Amino acid sequence: MSYSLYILKSQSAEKYYTGISANPELRLSYHNTFEKGFTSRYRPWEIIFTKEYESKEIAHQVELKIKNWKSKKLIEKTISGEILL
Repeated sequence: MSYSLYILKSQSAEKYYTGISANPELRLSYHNTFEKGFTSRYRPWEIIFTKEYESKEIAHQVELKIKNWKSKKLIEKTISGEILL
């Protein structure tokens, strides 16, 4: 089963969120309605980047790489295509 890495951008603040899901659109609806924690504070969210991987494990490795950057600039370079994952 393929999994997608997705990056969300808050429409109410200059915040990004990175995650993985087999269905990013469905996951977005959870972030915008049911989800608690970080994403609930900066609703609404929109998907601004997705990339599909052949397995959950690979998608998770890329997600951790991005989260370890802790850098808005590197996330923005990924979104613009300057950094390839």
